[in-house]
Amino acid sequence: MLVFLISFGLSAALTLLVVRMLRHRGSATKDHDLTGPQKFHARTVARVGGTGPFLALVGVAAAVSWWNAALAAALALLLACGLPVFAVGLLEDVTKRVSPAWRLAAAAFSALLAALFAGATISRTDIWGLDWIADFLPGAVLLAVLAVSGIANAINIIDGFNGLASMCTAMILLALAYVASEVGDPLVLALALAGAGAVLGFFIWNYPAGLIFLGDGGAYFLGFYVAEVALLLLHRNPAVSPLFPLLTCIYPVFETLFSMYRRRVIKGRSVGMPDGLHLHSLVYRRLMRWAIGNRDAAALMRRNSRTAPYLWLLCMFAVVPSVLLWDNSRALGLCIVLFALVYIVLYGLIIRFKVPRWLVSRR
Repeated sequence: MLVFLISFGLSAALTLLVVRMLRHRGSATKDHDLTGPQKFHARTVARVGGTGPFLALVGVAAAVSWWNAALAAALALLLACGLPVFAVGLLEDVTKRVSPAWRLAAAAFSALLAALFAGATISRTDIWGLDWIADFLPGAVLLAVLAVSGIANAINIIDGFNGLASMCTAMILLALAYVASEVGDPLVLALALAGAGAVLGFFIWNYPAGLIFLGDGGAYFLGFYVAEVALLLLHRNPAVSPLFPLLTCIYPVFETLFSMYRRRVIKGRSVGMPDGLHLHSLVYRRLMRWAIGNRDAAALMRRNSRTAPYLWLLCMFAVVPSVLLWDNSRALGLCIVLFALVYIVLYGLIIRFKVPRWLVSRR
């Protein structure tokens, strides 16, 4: 718990410092595009909020080195491996010129480093066909690279509204911490709590007022960190089902896969083409009744902040059963299928304007 408190305090203080420093300067770090299909803010806001959690974890690694050298070394190694994806994402936040392909390549490179130097590979999946690939070291490394880079991209995909990506990430890390405590793994427990503290320290400045955004640097790095902590939990604890972390992360993962299917198969467009048809975008536009009433900045901010809780509930729909069934692959697999069905039905209802009245916010 001390690690959580240190991480939370450092992240909150560092994020506030960034907010104060960039309030009236640092134009290059701000998101000036208020009209894009995935833009839902009413004023320019700095997109470098990921620096707070990242530097907070650096501070935690330095602080715990005084009494827990193993934790400090493990955290420092994860940060070193994650530096490429964080740096490339931060470069995009500042320049707006780094393509999605380069960001995804940076995530894959960071995942490769973690596989080679931290042993964060996928040696078991409990999925027919994939276990044969995971039996071979190159296959285990390849699966880890694909999984980590995919989750990093998935967290970035859901980073569209105040508090959405950060709270979902915190819930996933706390789920990992719970299972680590259940299997008696203090190292992974501390890594997960440190990550959760860093995310929540950022969250208090991002939600509900949106004083700063995670940006690509923060979203990609947090996705990388979540995935690596999950892989270390599996690598060190054979009792944990490999489907447990998949279920905890299924909301951002399925959102990404469904968006790829929708863009390529249904729309015939590039999977990297941004649009306003993500589930969180539809919740904002149709459940929040954004076209009705006042359109001033304060009203738009309230609608923005009221969007995320709907998706937090959806995320919890996966996280809660995952922590209850963490060692039961069959039950976890059924929950994954159930989540996919619920997501598709919910998406279909919203896209066809058949939303239950009790879900609709009219204020």
